[in-house]
Amino acid sequence: MADIMFASLHSTRSDDASVARRNTRRPFGSSVKYELDKSSGMIKLDRVLYSAVYYPANYGFIPQTLAEDDDPLDVLVLCQEAVVPLTLIHARTIGLMTMIDTGKKDHKIIAVATQDPEFNTYREAQEMPAHRSLMLRRFFQDYKQLEGKAVEVDEIQPAEKAYPIITDALERYSEQRRKGFKGFGGTH
Repeated sequence: MADIMFASLHSTRSDDASVARRNTRRPFGSSVKYELDKSSGMIKLDRVLYSAVYYPANYGFIPQTLAEDDDPLDVLVLCQEAVVPLTLIHARTIGLMTMIDTGKKDHKIIAVATQDPEFNTYREAQEMPAHRSLMLRRFFQDYKQLEGKAVEVDEIQPAEKAYPIITDALERYSEQRRKGFKGFGGTH
């Protein structure tokens, strides 16, 4: 099992855990929701969250992935500091949180920044303080309420449940890349 280098390898685990480059879209502590504009490759302001909540982790995506919702695979990276959007973060997968948003599965990979000494010893989400796990789940249960949208959030699963989701999203991106992104909504 080797570290992920998204440009060339499609392995999702290392000897001790999944380690990969992650890209941040929403900094920890922010209520601003950015999205990747597929046609331009730029980041755009999607909206300011309707609820009085803030992102409980740096929230972004794994480059060169395509999730079931045809967007890059989401990742929550735990880190002491807010990270500027579009920053690549070397992170280790420690869990998976799946939610149902407007009737569709929406997976969230939970990871820790490997260069942050406060979080880099975690190997599994269950090692986090219980309150941190509750905050992550509660954020996604609440953040769309004032928009009148219902979201269901499953319990956080161990890292091993995330690996097939990551592999699938890497393969989906690779397959779509071979077909071409023209008419698909732009470049990822």
